[in-house]
Amino acid sequence: MSLGERIKEKREQLGLTQEEVAKQLEISFQAVSSWERDEYKPDTKNLIKLADILNTSVSSLVEDKISFKTKKEIYDWKHMKTYVKTTAKHYKLSNTLKALDYAMEAHKGQSRKKSDVPYIYHPLNMACHILALDIMDDEIIAATLLHDVIEDCGKSYEDLPVKDSIKKLVNDLTREEIPGASRKEKLTKYYKKIKSNPKACLIKCVDRCNNLTTMSWGLSRDRIYRTISETEEYVLPLLKVLKNIPEYNNAYWLLNYQIESMLDIYKRLL
Repeated sequence: MSLGERIKEKREQLGLTQEEVAKQLEISFQAVSSWERDEYKPDTKNLIKLADILNTSVSSLVEDKISFKTKKEIYDWKHMKTYVKTTAKHYKLSNTLKALDYAMEAHKGQSRKKSDVPYIYHPLNMACHILALDIMDDEIIAATLLHDVIEDCGKSYEDLPVKDSIKKLVNDLTREEIPGASRKEKLTKYYKKIKSNPKACLIKCVDRCNNLTTMSWGLSRDRIYRTISETEEYVLPLLKVLKNIPEYNNAYWLLNYQIESMLDIYKRLL
């Protein structure tokens, strides 16, 4: 496949027109058309910007590569829901059962970024991850299922159908809007709040682990770079909190391995 054919394929996959791509590049659509017909090639500056617009890498545009079939979802969210519900009933995790139904309703109609995967896939995947770490803590699993409903669904803490300690945990995991503050200032305050609560540290590390696995779904190169650097600056220190708590030793080892290895893979591929 030629460079022009790859540009056209990526553009059409994103549902973009030549005019829309050209507008973002601040060039004429005839130039984009000539690239796709392989009459001309974009210069280095435009090639880098084009890769960002098309949510891909420069190497994927210019190099012939083996095509692999990828999965949008590793697990079926309905199966994960059944597993969480069955496990919660078996271990009598009453708050988890309430949180599951509430989260399902709160996230109804929402999708994960850059995909058509239902958003509920994310908290369910996290809950299954925590259960797989052999952590049967009602507070942790319930808060995991609810960790995005305040920030993303417009719900209030008073709405949550769980006990106060879980509401507090969800609060620790919810990023506060600080008018006029820089991103660094917001993140510093946010992660300081999380770091004071070991259970919040565990949930946030699982959250970042899950987000890293889906980062390739469509984040731009700049966003991937930012996520890598912020993970190293803010999330890896949370793992050190877990390391010093005996009951979370196994979780620490596995999460540290998963996060560090994913960061290394992304760095090598970028």
